[in-house]
Amino acid sequence: MDGPVVVGFDGSPESLAATDWAAREALRWHLPLELVQAWPWRQPHVLGSEDAERWGRRRLARQEALLRAELPGIEVSAAHVPDAAPAVLEAAGRTASMLVLGSRGLGPIRGFLIGSVSRQVLGRAGCPVALVRAGRTASAGRLPVAGGGPGTGTPPREVVLGLDLRHRCDEVVAFAFGSAARRSAPLRVVHAWAPPRRSGFMAFAAAGSLAEDLAAVEHRVLADALGPGRERYPQVDVIEQLTPGSAARTLVEAAAQAGLLVIGLHTRRPATGPSLGPVAQAATRHASCPVVVVPHH
Repeated sequence: MDGPVVVGFDGSPESLAATDWAAREALRWHLPLELVQAWPWRQPHVLGSEDAERWGRRRLARQEALLRAELPGIEVSAAHVPDAAPAVLEAAGRTASMLVLGSRGLGPIRGFLIGSVSRQVLGRAGCPVALVRAGRTASAGRLPVAGGGPGTGTPPREVVLGLDLRHRCDEVVAFAFGSAARRSAPLRVVHAWAPPRRSGFMAFAAAGSLAEDLAAVEHRVLADALGPGRERYPQVDVIEQLTPGSAARTLVEAAAQAGLLVIGLHTRRPATGPSLGPVAQAATRHASCPVVVVPHH
């Protein structure tokens, strides 16, 4: 990761929460921070449009100046781009190390709203995309110090990695290990799998034995997937959680007290671009912590 951490900024509480979180990530990863404000309303001949654009530019400049003053340890820049937000953010994602977007809460039952911009960016971005909620989760976890290392506040919350072993996902594993290491946090790796259904033609003991054999196979595949991360980040405490059952429910429950949830998005899809599956939809909608979606092939 050597490109900037790019955050979509529009002055809303959601984008301010995302900006705060993105600044912390830039410190942790020792990367530049870039604020991007899309402006699709440029209409020079419409009364008031030029005043509105000047107001938007001033708002962006104030936020940039504030971050420069508060974060002398990182490079901060801002860009005001006259185009629609999905196109602007997708373009920024081609050179970014991470895109950070804010999302709006709908309450504990209905979860969080993933707007059309976020959905389009998630489906097309070539880099990890973080979704950050306004509220307590924006500042969850230890504050990094000026050099980017972990702070001295409350103990760090777990980083949770939701892993789908049907696809090789080295990029997702690497990002999760790197995030845990930079937070000095434990890494909980969650993999839910479906045991075989018992039928009238299979004895209870035989079905149980088959389920145990399959669980052993899942453990071996998981160990193989985590091997490179363990080797690169031996200081990270890894907790393996293999659970038979619903992947979506297991992952959301595991992330309930986490500081970060990392999931993958398999990009080998039709020309229309990848779409979020049911597990990723549940995670991005109902996980209470920030969620990072990492594309992988």
